[in-house]
Amino acid sequence: MERRVAVLIVFAVGVSSLHAVDHTLDSVWEDWKSLHGKEYTQDSEGQRRMIWEENHRFIQQHNLEEAQGKHSYKLGMNQFGDLTDEEYQEMMLSSEEVSQEEFSSLPVWNGTVLKAPAQLDWRPRGYVTHVKNQGKPHRCGSCWAFSATGALEGQMFKKTGRLVPLSEQNLVDCSKPFGNNGCDGGLALKAFNYIAKNGGIESEKTYPYEAKVMPCRYNKKRSVAYCKGYKKLPSGDEKSLRDALIDVGPIAVSVNASLKTFKLYKSGIYSDPACRKGTNHAVLAVGYGVSKTSNMQGGPAKFWIVKNSWGTHWGEKGYIRVARYNNNQCGIGIRSTYPVV
Repeated sequence: MERRVAVLIVFAVGVSSLHAVDHTLDSVWEDWKSLHGKEYTQDSEGQRRMIWEENHRFIQQHNLEEAQGKHSYKLGMNQFGDLTDEEYQEMMLSSEEVSQEEFSSLPVWNGTVLKAPAQLDWRPRGYVTHVKNQGKPHRCGSCWAFSATGALEGQMFKKTGRLVPLSEQNLVDCSKPFGNNGCDGGLALKAFNYIAKNGGIESEKTYPYEAKVMPCRYNKKRSVAYCKGYKKLPSGDEKSLRDALIDVGPIAVSVNASLKTFKLYKSGIYSDPACRKGTNHAVLAVGYGVSKTSNMQGGPAKFWIVKNSWGTHWGEKGYIRVARYNNNQCGIGIRSTYPVV
């Protein structure tokens, strides 16, 4: 993988070197490095600066178009600013998939919602923990673990009235026998299966996150949450996702996060027609709503509220609003699951 990333860097720098360094951005570059704790060797800094400037130009152009009413969301520089799209995908996204046969065999949520409110947000109701960061202190493709803990945190709060941040590291270290691959991808439903068969999961406090695979250290005496099993929602059915959010609480979902526009998302309702439905990033749906303001005439007004696991410097303080009822934008309704407690 290191060789592949190195080749990608050389290619990207070759392309980027067509542009001279823009010295008017020197202070912006230094401030960005300081904010995100970026340090480089003398040889690599120039390469990373070129990639960063390419991303900066892309952001500026997109936001100019957003102000003209061509987009429903803004972009912004974040911790991924010095990465090519290929590097970002390699480091942060997951290629794990569940077979159609395996997914179709799961029990299905069959709740009924007679009247849906116009909007719903589980955050102020106590169901959602703080925004976490799967990529600190190391790069780690463990989004599936954060999606799983987020859904279970909500269900445990619903049952007990106590909101306890759960241990993603517990899942990264211990759920490989159930089909997950630590920092190289996994699935929330396989994490739920591990927790059910294992008899519980520890808290973030007793089993803190390290962003790398370590020997399993789970101690059942320190377990603070459990589940009896898990259920899925009908694939591709956004109405069922809305109703399950109302009936159940936060739901583990997946999206396609490959595009540069997703990587650099800052605010607004994310709607990119180029976004494919093949999912590669696990997140947590925590509500939905309707926007009354948008620069984009005829743009999406309805949205899903989605919690990411890339820290608070990404998106809307760690969240993204994804267009709702927009032909399953980025595949958001394709693979949705939740734990049964």
